[in-house]
Amino acid sequence: MRSIVLASLLLLAACAPQAPDGSDAPPPADAPAPAPATPKATPIPEEFAGDMDARGTEPFWGLQIRDTQITLQRPDHPNAVGNNPGLKMEGGKAVWDTQAGADRLTVTLTLQACSDGMSDLKYAYAAEVKLGAETLKGCAGKADAMPKEGQ
Repeated sequence: MRSIVLASLLLLAACAPQAPDGSDAPPPADAPAPAPATPKATPIPEEFAGDMDARGTEPFWGLQIRDTQITLQRPDHPNAVGNNPGLKMEGGKAVWDTQAGADRLTVTLTLQACSDGMSDLKYAYAAEVKLGAETLKGCAGKADAMPKEGQ
């Protein structure tokens, strides 16, 4: 019986992995693959940073983008209010996408000269606002630099 146990131990020892140099040390493990790089947050271009206002005619509407909230105001409609999730840059356009009540509210601003069609006011941005299936077009600017009549 002793000889069976001894033979078994010898067989097990022969099966143990050995290093290439013949020693009993196991070969070094492969280094783990490097972790994927963490994507960098896209910086907000200065032209889209801060409070923004937009407005349109036919139909009349106004929109405010503030630090924590986006509000769309229209005559004869309740205000559509959503959290400000921050903007995403998509092909040179700034896009805010949020939920306002039961509807999705998407605001897209493009840095380009814009006129509201009813006045001689000039704005720095073109605006498109989608609320549910409705699309509103107009103009926008920095809240503290919106054009005013007579200026």
